[in-house]
Amino acid sequence: MCFHKQRKTFIRTLANLHNLHNISQLTYTKPTQMSGNAARRKAIEGIASLTTTTASFSFKEESVEDLYGSNVFSLDKIQKSLPKAVFKSLKNVIENGGKLDPAVADVVASAMKDWAIAKGATHYAHVFYPLTGLTAEKHDSFYEPNGSKTLAIFSGKTLIQGEPDASSFPSGGIRATFEARGYTVWDVTSPAYIIEGVNGSTLCIPTAFVSWTEEALDKKTPLLRSMQALNIEAGRILKLFGDAEPGFISATAGPEQEYFLVDSRLYHLRPDLYTCGRTLFGAKPARGQEFEDQYFGSIPDRVLAFMMEVEREAFKLAIPLKTRHNEVAPGQYEVAPIFETANVAHDHQQLVMIILKKVARRHGLVCLLAEKPFAGVNGSGKHLNWSLGSAKVGNLLEPGEAPHDNKLFLIFATAVIRAVNLHQGVLRAFVASAGNDYRLGANEAPPAIISIYLGEQLGEIFAQLSAKGFAVASKKRNGVLNVGVNALPALSKDAGDRNRTSPFAFTGNKFEFRAVGSTFSIAGPLFLLNTIVADSLQYFADRIEKETKGDPKKLDVALQELFKEVLTEHGKIIFNGNGYSEEWTAEAAKRGLLNLKSTPEALPQVTLKSTVDAFKRQNVLTKRELESREELSYESYVHSIRSESKLTLEIGRTQIYPAAIRYITELKASGLEDGVLEKVSALATGLVPALDELNVLREELKAGENAKKNAIFGRDKVLPAVEKVREIADSLEELIADDLWPLPSYQELLFLR
Repeated sequence: MCFHKQRKTFIRTLANLHNLHNISQLTYTKPTQMSGNAARRKAIEGIASLTTTTASFSFKEESVEDLYGSNVFSLDKIQKSLPKAVFKSLKNVIENGGKLDPAVADVVASAMKDWAIAKGATHYAHVFYPLTGLTAEKHDSFYEPNGSKTLAIFSGKTLIQGEPDASSFPSGGIRATFEARGYTVWDVTSPAYIIEGVNGSTLCIPTAFVSWTEEALDKKTPLLRSMQALNIEAGRILKLFGDAEPGFISATAGPEQEYFLVDSRLYHLRPDLYTCGRTLFGAKPARGQEFEDQYFGSIPDRVLAFMMEVEREAFKLAIPLKTRHNEVAPGQYEVAPIFETANVAHDHQQLVMIILKKVARRHGLVCLLAEKPFAGVNGSGKHLNWSLGSAKVGNLLEPGEAPHDNKLFLIFATAVIRAVNLHQGVLRAFVASAGNDYRLGANEAPPAIISIYLGEQLGEIFAQLSAKGFAVASKKRNGVLNVGVNALPALSKDAGDRNRTSPFAFTGNKFEFRAVGSTFSIAGPLFLLNTIVADSLQYFADRIEKETKGDPKKLDVALQELFKEVLTEHGKIIFNGNGYSEEWTAEAAKRGLLNLKSTPEALPQVTLKSTVDAFKRQNVLTKRELESREELSYESYVHSIRSESKLTLEIGRTQIYPAAIRYITELKASGLEDGVLEKVSALATGLVPALDELNVLREELKAGENAKKNAIFGRDKVLPAVEKVREIADSLEELIADDLWPLPSYQELLFLR
């Protein structure tokens, strides 16, 4: 698509639109290296000539303390602008899950409007999170005509409720096209914030999104329902331990986000990247990640400038980013925040993805969030760290110095073990997608088999609990690490190692769900974890209440039997070894653990009776709401295969095959007989029937009725045909003259920055 002169000029213009806000001033010198293809050569010239990046801000001149939360209508700002009684009522809703007094909403709306207008806002937007997994927003102006003038108006009713068209969002059958009514509902527990634009600002109000029939059309509603369920059941457990007022027990989360950065000039020469988010072609480069020199390596200046600006934008929104570093693959990086309440962590994670993409453009880069943008190097995940607790009781998954004596920790950790074993299939289903299938199970990400890693110390303790009811004192203790150099200080040594191959690992005082894909909204995995753990806590509370009949002296006996029974039945989910090994696959099968390698295998777990019953007991999702999510996941999987296979056909036919024919023509004209012509001709000849076969199969893959059948057909027939085309094309790339190859190579995409 880059050979026509006008189209090439237009694409280059798009690629140069990275400096929209004049954030980065690029300085150039004469390039020293270039590719042969004209469009690629021009892109590489620009990258090679980049010498400095001058930012429009500096943390030397800006105070992070003043910057942090400056664009958030936080509790301290609310307190200053509301009467004491109103503020107290609102704070109770936010911190303790109380009910909102409608009279409070009018006062809050007025204060919120005044604050937003003072920050340059002209519009407000109810921000919601439809089942696409993306962020949606509808903007409305504050201003309404008032005679010959205008008046800023924002009522409590407007703050609480909006009405976007629900028929145009995916609903999995919940809403038909003619059934358009849906409502956004203010999520009081997640703060409103300002998003700055080029010409002004917008007040953003986080909301839930439900249908006229009161069914969840979004990711936020079940997340809030699951948090309520977890609070109720955790509260029952704590009451059994003598704490009748533990405060609101909330799930907390800290999602780590992996991503790739590529130069925008190369990106715009790859239709597979800008259409599908990942490469459909690309021969293996001479160097990948085998030198193991990228991980935690020195961050390039251009990338560091980008990272610092991401942090600046995040700090304005009170997003507590903590960590930044190079990841394993070339061009791959990671950002991670501090723990927050689950629904706020979700909203912030959605904002982080938006910020990463927006800021990347300002620096002439493109942020790739796809799970597997490049074959042959590590893909990207979103490690979801999860725990629960309250300000009063602290972290309920904190083992303490003597975890074997910490009964609260043991009961909550045991509830997680039971929940994960009972619902291992739906945990896999909630991280299933076409993109994540390329990543899971490779030696870069957790296997598709769900298991729990506890480490040596906790593994020993829970083994004893299973055998004896109550553990004896653990022999594993935190120790001192001897580095062997007298000048270096002694280090505290954990009682157990970490396991990077586990999909669900205990990491000190939290569980890390490592199978979540990098493009995913964390809401789905979060509300699933909250729901299944709440369900196990309900089972525990019902049983203990029945056995103790309110007598605290009987608690230890009830716990002893509970631990022994539950861990004997569900301890098979615990595995502390190498999750990548073939031995573990065989062992997992013996244990009866599921190995759901692909999305079509995993998705039926969403509507199993055990899943439906758990969600019904916790009032999180109905059977119909679960069925809608299963249906949408099938449809998304099929749409992904259809779009990628169509683009494979287009690139194969209009770019790669013509490049091969041109090279064959050149070789024939040269008169040389060195075997290259024969190899290229054979591959080009094989490419045509491979493309034709893919076209036939793709035509059979329908998007619509019987999504499950279509998904299986896509996995078994279309994807292998796509891979066959790719194998031929990648072999051609290694033979065809560089000045004829139309696509930027992996070597250029991964290493030129």
